[in-house]
Amino acid sequence: MNWLDRKTLHSLTPWLFLAPALLLLGIFLLWPIAYLFWLSFTAGSFTRSGAVWIGLRNYWRLLLDADFWQVIGNTAYFTIATVLPSLAIPLALAVGLNGAIVGRDFLRTAYFIPSITSLVAVGLGFRWLFQADGVVNGWLGAIGLPTIPWLGSTVWAMPVLILLSIWKQLGFNLVVFLAGLQTIPASRYEAAELDGANEWQQFWHITLPGLRPTFIFAAITTAIFTLRSFEQPYVMTGGGPLNSTNLLVFYIYDEAFAQFDFGYAAAAATVLLSVTLILIYLQLQVSQEE
Repeated sequence: MNWLDRKTLHSLTPWLFLAPALLLLGIFLLWPIAYLFWLSFTAGSFTRSGAVWIGLRNYWRLLLDADFWQVIGNTAYFTIATVLPSLAIPLALAVGLNGAIVGRDFLRTAYFIPSITSLVAVGLGFRWLFQADGVVNGWLGAIGLPTIPWLGSTVWAMPVLILLSIWKQLGFNLVVFLAGLQTIPASRYEAAELDGANEWQQFWHITLPGLRPTFIFAAITTAIFTLRSFEQPYVMTGGGPLNSTNLLVFYIYDEAFAQFDFGYAAAAATVLLSVTLILIYLQLQVSQEE
């Protein structure tokens, strides 16, 4: 009996140590997700009348809402146009810095500073630069080019937000790629040089295959970063002009806290959560294969 009690206690010991973390995880992560999912099937608000169960009606509204599909298009455009340069530019910089002997640590720190800078502060700075009488239009006027209403144009407002997001994400991906480059054995490059491979051939056949898991990690984390973007439209454009910079998270915020349509906002948030979980699943699958 004592042996059984000792064995039972031994098996329960890990759960006793994990209990505080699991409790916090359940309160602050699992319960909010479950409540969000339940809320997406309701209508009403946090008033005395409370929420009313309406089934799949909110999701049906999403399918028929032209504004929602415009927001989805905006978000897809914003994500693709941000992710691709946010991978290509840091990769090129990382390859260059990896071969540098002098100043690599200083440049790595300098490039990483945007990643730890407040996005709200950076957004205000970019809004000042790109406003109608801002610095950028001042430069254009100085060289004789016509000025552009950057943040008031349905064509140019989104590229400004994309530029801000690329600048914000560049340093993080640079550090990730530098760490990945240092895991590639130098003997591979030495063997390639002996075989007469030039720098481009070494990059294509050694560097890129060696960075495959790092590249996928950077791509998925950058995609998640762009999908949850809120500060950029909130600070710089308010989703305008004409809804052209309204991204999914900002749309959810507006539906919940401006229109007080919490059930509909929860349905849109559930769609965003589903996309994010799919990206995380793909990342875990790739990590296991590697």
